[in-house]
Amino acid sequence: MSSRPGAAGATRTCPHCKTVILESASRCPACQHFLKLDAAPGSPIVARNTVQREETTTALQVEGRIRHPSEGGAWEYSVVLVIRDEDGKELNRQVVGVGALLVGDERTFSLAVEVTPTSDVRRPTRSPLSRGRH
Repeated sequence: MSSRPGAAGATRTCPHCKTVILESASRCPACQHFLKLDAAPGSPIVARNTVQREETTTALQVEGRIRHPSEGGAWEYSVVLVIRDEDGKELNRQVVGVGALLVGDERTFSLAVEVTPTSDVRRPTRSPLSRGRH
């Protein structure tokens, strides 16, 4: 990912919840607040990012439910999100929630990966032949 302003994958911090989000986002995916556009005093309002964006689509969506049976002690849970690249290298790992289920409790967990095409046509910096083959 690049932190260069205007590039695909550039990030910023949501002013509402302080989550790291895409610079091009008009709405924070964490807190769902709409984000203000940048404006210098006395100038017309301009968008924060100049990368041309198209409609967002959901590339992956998974949902599952767990229910504690009507007997036994409480269950503790940790929701762990791991992102890996095409070589299996771990890029990010976060605990996104923890909690407990008491007898009869139920929780539903949902994961969605949204993708939005941009006009950034950069190519990967490493050669596809650099992967070790056996």
